[in-house]
Amino acid sequence: MKKLSQFETLAIDEFEEEKFHLPVHSHTYYELIYIVHGEGIHHLNNNLIAYTGGDLFVISPDDKHYFDIHKSTRFVYIKFTDSYFSTKKNLATDDLLLNTPYHFMREKLLKESVLKLDEPCRTILKNTVRNITAYNCRKDVSVSPIVFYQILSIFGLIKEAIKGMELPAQGCDFNNKQIIAYIHQNVYTPETVQVKAIATHFNIAQSYFSAYFKRNFGMTYRDYINNLRTQLIEKRIASRNMPIKQIAHEFGFTDESHLSNYFKKRKNIKPSEFGR
Repeated sequence: MKKLSQFETLAIDEFEEEKFHLPVHSHTYYELIYIVHGEGIHHLNNNLIAYTGGDLFVISPDDKHYFDIHKSTRFVYIKFTDSYFSTKKNLATDDLLLNTPYHFMREKLLKESVLKLDEPCRTILKNTVRNITAYNCRKDVSVSPIVFYQILSIFGLIKEAIKGMELPAQGCDFNNKQIIAYIHQNVYTPETVQVKAIATHFNIAQSYFSAYFKRNFGMTYRDYINNLRTQLIEKRIASRNMPIKQIAHEFGFTDESHLSNYFKKRKNIKPSEFGR
């Protein structure tokens, strides 16, 4: 079984075992684990999940797991680090920047049951994994746009499956997904993503929202908004499809100078010099 070295951002491994080679363990990276064929029990964070061919599991660094194999199992492991996606912002969609794989790979629901994929999604997943393993003979797999978009399509299938799974009841009238969705829709208009506006939208106190956001997202709301807006602006500049003036207008800046000062404060470089 291949290991992800400190110099790699992506590693793909396919192997078959009758007895899993590791005890309960965790990693410093993320894993997509596809079951080509076989049967057994996946021990994941103290949950016992029966698996069979065609199943997919998502593993984040804070997970602990191992496989109790009942019938010889062929695995495909897709392993990647935080930087695999962050270094490909020019290829990513806006939705990926807003809802990163790292965020929903930690979704508790995905660690409690098998990801439910209906047809034709199961067939699409099988073919996509096959495409990725076929390309793995190339030395440039970690920088390949072809592999990157194939992996993105797997995350698209995961997101579709999450929508169809029954989410646990929430103790309040909003949840993290609703907050992210609101930000996604309104990040281009600064006044609608101010704390006052978003607190009013969800009918909660501003002080409570600020504390809730930091507790659930690990950073302040202001930092999140600034990081997100900066990432989106970076993507626009890197694509070279829009003039700076148009980007400034899209994100609600008064003019190019306003955008330039904002960007330079966060990246220590002017927009006109970025990506050269």
